[in-house]
Amino acid sequence: MASFPKLVPAFTARVPIDAAMAVGSSKGGLNVVPILAGGGFVSEPGYPIKVDAEFVHGADLIRPDVDGKRLRLDVNVILKQKGTEDGLFNYIYSGIIETNSEIIKVLTGAADATTTSQGNVFTHVTFETGHAALKELENRIFVAAGRFVLEPGQPVHVEYKISEVTV
Repeated sequence: MASFPKLVPAFTARVPIDAAMAVGSSKGGLNVVPILAGGGFVSEPGYPIKVDAEFVHGADLIRPDVDGKRLRLDVNVILKQKGTEDGLFNYIYSGIIETNSEIIKVLTGAADATTTSQGNVFTHVTFETGHAALKELENRIFVAAGRFVLEPGQPVHVEYKISEVTV
């Protein structure tokens, strides 16, 4: 009898982002959100692939649906495993943000924006690396749920809870 997949908690990512930049002049088109250096990407306790990394460089290309109810994400980010010289890896994800008033306030920089609840941002995650200790990341399937985190004096972070898909 076939089993449905289950999720195993794997990582928490805190992706620091800058303000979006519109590409071109058409309303509702492509926006680029720069990923800032810093943040964090760490393994959950007990997960067999140990990661403790920081964001180095990257961008999120965001395209809204015509009706404005969802945003389509295409993200490519380089991270560096702390304490290594060659511990670089590529964190790639595509996903969907279902917009609501909370999320619109964050994305537009509204003065009354606050940390959002989880449940409106979902992604499919893949990795690429040449680092031997992280190579197994390429052989697994991951999904994530995210939220926007606002803290005084800090850039906006997108916090993702990333899980491995298994049976």
